Amino acid sequence: MESEEPLAKKVKIEPDESKETIVFTDVKDEIDVKNIKKESNYRLCPYLDTINRQFLDFDFEKLCSVSLTRINVYACLVCGKYFQGRGTNTHAYTHSVAESHHVFLNLHTLKFYCLPDNYEIIDSSLDDIKYLLNPIFTEDQIKMLDVSSKLTRAIDGSLYTPGIVGLNNIKANDYCNVVLQALSHVKPLRDYFLREESYSNVKRPPGDSTYLLVTRFGELMRKLWNPRNFKVHVSPHEMLQAVVLWSRKKFQFTEQGDPIDFLSWFLNELHRALNGNKKRKSSIIYRSFLGSMKIYSRKIPPTELDDKQKRTLLATPEYQETVTESPFLYLTCDLPPPPLFIDEFRENIIPQVNLYQLLTKFNGQTEKEYKTYKENFMKRFEITQLPPYLILYIKRFTKNTFYVEKNPTIVNFPVKNVDIGEFLTPENKEKHKNTIYDLVANIVHDGEPDKGTYRVHILQKSTGKWYEMQDLHVIDILPQMITLTEAYIQIYELRNV
Repeated sequence: MESEEPLAKKVKIEPDESKETIVFTDVKDEIDVKNIKKESNYRLCPYLDTINRQFLDFDFEKLCSVSLTRINVYACLVCGKYFQGRGTNTHAYTHSVAESHHVFLNLHTLKFYCLPDNYEIIDSSLDDIKYLLNPIFTEDQIKMLDVSSKLTRAIDGSLYTPGIVGLNNIKANDYCNVVLQALSHVKPLRDYFLREESYSNVKRPPGDSTYLLVTRFGELMRKLWNPRNFKVHVSPHEMLQAVVLWSRKKFQFTEQGDPIDFLSWFLNELHRALNGNKKRKSSIIYRSFLGSMKIYSRKIPPTELDDKQKRTLLATPEYQETVTESPFLYLTCDLPPPPLFIDEFRENIIPQVNLYQLLTKFNGQTEKEYKTYKENFMKRFEITQLPPYLILYIKRFTKNTFYVEKNPTIVNFPVKNVDIGEFLTPENKEKHKNTIYDLVANIVHDGEPDKGTYRVHILQKSTGKWYEMQDLHVIDILPQMITLTEAYIQIYELRNV
């Protein structure tokens, strides 16, 4: 029996030598040969093997390395440097002629070009470079992030887990890095920023540049979770440039700062840039972190007055207890003061306190004195609404006239099953289906108040493992070791029943 004639055959068309050879694998392609040659402005590039992926790094600001302009910038895929323009007399053109580097990528349009010939390159082998510059996540991929434990191999052969990658420390930005790492593991926030369409349609007034803070954070989030990264770390350079600019240099990456100041500022700025208002569900920031409490406050009469004068003052309206409803993005936990005098036998003993002891501040009954320049107040706090993600700030630093002092007290906390319900009033507890939280991120301060460093512990949900990250260093750590550290900021996730 004779074999059937194949439906497809190889047709090789040999044009004149000045043009590229085109190979067609299907009979019907022959019909379109002339049209393809007329319409296409691109050719197969003979220089693709000169691309050096080891040198490619799209984490830095997209500006020309010669003219420092941000307009029409191209990346040289041979040496990794950025240059402006593509036509004759441009920096990219000059570089291609002088260095014989021919393959360039437009950082805005994501199109590849061969210089100095100036034709577009269409080749699927370059898709990985395009994805490195602009990672895109589908909804199905995002759903798998907390389920898949698949490791990814970088260009140098090292393995890494998406989301568990180091952040480069440019000089003194570890206080920013730990906050960005912690926020990248808050699930609703991460899922929102991994899809650019979530926030690309947010309308901003003309000339409002704070929105760039949103886009830069989205870019950083996608790079941290990129499953096809070329290296096992990410540089937050563009993100930090935006922070320096829009905080009016309050937060720098050349000077050490306080993570809680940065976290508070950053969440509020993101909320505003996303058109958030006072309503609970007006932005992803409030939907994730916003809780509310009642603050009971009463004024204390001056101590130098006698009992009769105090009683008279206490009867006036000014000294009656007032109640205010206050929203919060994080709760400040006050550490008990460390012992002033330690004998020779207890010299090396570090004071310890239980997390639940710190949280009694918010049970609506415990009063604490707060001093201002002129007046003193007694305040108590009652939580009325718990957020999906609870941020606890453990206040370790106290400032006096001369210096900043650090409280070294160790806080004993469980990694799972932290029940906030016992600090709620019966009426408030009825409003919550669940009050149990699990730790997802723990920021730690090490060293002296002014010279110390920060690191963060992160839970990888897909495997249940904990990782310690300090800039570029990423190691796995036992959960028992986390509780021995000088915890500074913690993020807890409300457990779904």
